[in-house]
Amino acid sequence: MSLLTVENLTKEFGDVTAVQDVSFDVSDGEFVSILGPSGSGKSTILRMIAGFETPTDGSIRLSATELVGVPPFERDINMVFQNLALFPHLTVAENIGYGLKQAGVKKSERVERIQKMLQMVHLDGYGSRSPDELSGGEQQRVALARALVNEPELVLFDEPLSSLDRKLRQHMQTELQRIQSETGTTFLYVTHDQEVALSVSDRLIVLNEGEIEQIGSAEDLYETPESAFVADFIGDVNQVPAVVTETTETELTVEVESEPISFARNGASFVSSGENVRICVRPHKVTVSDGDTEGHLLETKGTVRERSYQGSDIVYVIETPWGRLTANVRGQTFAVDDDVIVGWNADDMHVFPAEQPSPQEVA
Repeated sequence: MSLLTVENLTKEFGDVTAVQDVSFDVSDGEFVSILGPSGSGKSTILRMIAGFETPTDGSIRLSATELVGVPPFERDINMVFQNLALFPHLTVAENIGYGLKQAGVKKSERVERIQKMLQMVHLDGYGSRSPDELSGGEQQRVALARALVNEPELVLFDEPLSSLDRKLRQHMQTELQRIQSETGTTFLYVTHDQEVALSVSDRLIVLNEGEIEQIGSAEDLYETPESAFVADFIGDVNQVPAVVTETTETELTVEVESEPISFARNGASFVSSGENVRICVRPHKVTVSDGDTEGHLLETKGTVRERSYQGSDIVYVIETPWGRLTANVRGQTFAVDDDVIVGWNADDMHVFPAEQPSPQEVA
């Protein structure tokens, strides 16, 4: 059942369209992330849902109730900001219970609910401390407890982990998942950090220049991207330029560096003969050999230019006639300047129009 429904949402700032005709829904109890580069409109969408910005057009419904025109304090929504906005003159317990006090909740009930939240976020015994006595991760948990204590229907997150170091950020990702699972509260999380979004979300909404590129699970977006932008933004991807020379209902033939290659369309219904395209393949799908090939559909010679040991994988950057390709390889060791053969299977690649911008081009 949909708790939040956003339909045809548009926001214009003068001549600039920040959000264009965006539609999506979030189910009750779901953890959904809005992911996109800086300036893609994700925070603007969050602010419209919270009531801090008024849409130019479109509808926002929470439990079937229209929110456009409803002031923020009348929406059953709480928000966790990037800067946390904890009150330095109040204790941890007073910060958590501030909203309850403003709502006129009796002191005895406030104390009980605050204590429950302190236990929930693993800060039992911290209630009398001031925020400046806490670590960054502890302050994050106080802000989360404050957002949850009055049991809102929806909690919005505007990149709250971006200021934390990587180790602490990973810990807080786990904490967010645990708390969301225990409370059953619906979370809508905005970030440009794909690692965070992929690790915590039931579904992701990928934005590009104010429009939705794709909605799906982390696996859907990674394994079956619908555009070059999504392929490049969700994880790493190699892109090889090609030209379509022939199409049938089931097969494409492209030319890569004057070499014709035919393969199944795999849903690439948009391409036509003569069109420039990008062949996209993930680095972990690329194999590297010293000449004993495995009969890959796409294969070329190359020279190792960079080598980076990353624990279970070795990452190679290989100079080829198709440009520089990256391969994440296990169990094989090559040195810089080694001549190798790189290749991949047809099922592991995706084909997109060449004119689709990548995240780097958008930035």
